[in-house]
Amino acid sequence: MRILVVEDDPRLGDLLAKGLREQSYAVDRAADGEKALYLAAINDYDAIVLDIGLPKKSGLEVAAALRTKGIRTPILMLTARDTIPDRVTGLDVGADDYLTKPFDFAELLARLRALRRRAPTLLPDLIAIDDLVIDTLAHRATRAGHAIELTAKEFALLEFLGRRAGTVVSRSAITAHVWDDNHDPASNTIEVYINRLRKKIDAPGGGALIHTRRGAGYLLGLAPDPT
Repeated sequence: MRILVVEDDPRLGDLLAKGLREQSYAVDRAADGEKALYLAAINDYDAIVLDIGLPKKSGLEVAAALRTKGIRTPILMLTARDTIPDRVTGLDVGADDYLTKPFDFAELLARLRALRRRAPTLLPDLIAIDDLVIDTLAHRATRAGHAIELTAKEFALLEFLGRRAGTVVSRSAITAHVWDDNHDPASNTIEVYINRLRKKIDAPGGGALIHTRRGAGYLLGLAPDPT
């Protein structure tokens, strides 16, 4: 899941980015409204965490502009303003949820999960492919009942493939949702992580679940690996 964090306070922005990355999210940062609009126009985000009080363009202006452009990415708006009219204004311009500062990080995570569950296609918390089970809330995976130790990035890649099980997923789609702007698309990072997942998931006797489609991408599911 790739998130755009729009926050002009460097300390809070750093804390949010660090915490979200530790929870397997890919994070891009913007410190003003104009940068936020630019990034949201060129990248495919799963959610936007948007502060209201921003330089150049306010969060309200950003949310309204995104909706005018037809960008439907879920927006979680952050603000120090706690009056009902302020909240109503934020929701009216296009925000999907509203969180008042100061807030607990656990609540922000819960609200992001709730936004995910409100997606047009309901996203399950548990994904099962054969005997592989991916628990997206607990960030755990098991195969045949045995726990699989995964890093945050490995889990993010596995969840992304799992939500598209049975479908070939391109490298560009993986880059867009699992990695952020720090990723070099010309590197072999994706292949490295795919190989790590194979070693952990496709254990001897378990049967292969991760398949490569040359020139197309990768598939997670019960399908024969082409020769």
